[in-house]
Amino acid sequence: MDFELGEAEKGFEKEVEQFLAGRRSPEVMDPTPEQLSQTVDTPPKRAFMRELAERGWLGMSWPAEYGGQERSGLFDFVLTEALSRHGAPQPGKGVGIVGKTLIRHGSEKLRAEFLPQIIRGEIEFAIGYSEPQAGSDAAAMSLAATRDEENRGWRLNGTKIWTTSAHFADWYWLGARTDTASKHGGITLFLLPMTHPGLTIQPTWTIGDERTNQVFFDDVFVSDDYVVGELNRGWRYICEALDLERFAMMPIGPLEMKVQALTEWVRTATRDGRPLREDPVVRSGIAQIHARLECARMLQRRVISEALKDRVPTIESSMYKLYMNELGQHVAREALDMMGAGGTLRVGAADAPVGGRFERSYRYTVVDTIGGGTSEVQKNIIARRGLGLPQSY
Repeated sequence: MDFELGEAEKGFEKEVEQFLAGRRSPEVMDPTPEQLSQTVDTPPKRAFMRELAERGWLGMSWPAEYGGQERSGLFDFVLTEALSRHGAPQPGKGVGIVGKTLIRHGSEKLRAEFLPQIIRGEIEFAIGYSEPQAGSDAAAMSLAATRDEENRGWRLNGTKIWTTSAHFADWYWLGARTDTASKHGGITLFLLPMTHPGLTIQPTWTIGDERTNQVFFDDVFVSDDYVVGELNRGWRYICEALDLERFAMMPIGPLEMKVQALTEWVRTATRDGRPLREDPVVRSGIAQIHARLECARMLQRRVISEALKDRVPTIESSMYKLYMNELGQHVAREALDMMGAGGTLRVGAADAPVGGRFERSYRYTVVDTIGGGTSEVQKNIIARRGLGLPQSY
């Protein structure tokens, strides 16, 4: 098999790199992913997304009737990876999750209202699946959607947790329970403006210094026009969206940059007056990291291969996410072992190796194993859907 990009994709990659090379504003670009640039919204970042849109780089693989160019999904992949390597804002949820799900399952009204805004880079979304009693088992969500026949809509009451973008998003993409008789068959997807007066947003800070949010719903009305797809079929759409998220929201670029930074540090660091690069244990650790990084690239390409066939890469996405999360933790642990006590110094501390990046990476990679479906959930998907093993209780 040939894993190299074709000439057209390589040319596009070069074009994107040249574009990014001329944009080094710290308000937009963050070369160290540890600074949480993707979870903070600013006017310059919004302007940057609109600039990507003006170049025709958002929704490139979408059908032409919705503003896309019907390009191969490889172009979306190349763009996302390049942006991630430079710490630039990425298309993310709107193009990769909401947009593609609306194209597959949304009404004509929802497509007409949201797809043009998404492809112009004008709108941000928050995703609401998890609840206090429905984390890894998202199908156990209980946020109640009660029918309001008089107003042709639904009344939502309850709470969502781990909604990372709630404090700056424009719209909420969320699941709610419309039928209590069926666990998986009683969930419906809704779209809701984040400015609704019945919403209350409270911050939650993670071990990795990232802000996420808990959102409370107090008699929030949603019209029938903002129901996504068919009633009580939301779980199917959520599963598709989660598979898209595990791929679209997990570029390998940031991990590659961490590995590169660690490798460069090892080349120049010393311990007890001797070059660290001569330590056989350190050399072996670096070699293993690079080998495992190559495995991650191959797993990522399996996801891409399935996506290019217009399939939902459920098993492949779970394998990639699980491996990437475990590898991210491994790299952080190895880095701190190599750095010794100095590795625990935080970003901004004097004499912190590699600027303190790996101290925070050590904490943040724990969060990675939870978002988008925990590692345990990924193992269950691989075991049951991929290997055909029976469900255990």
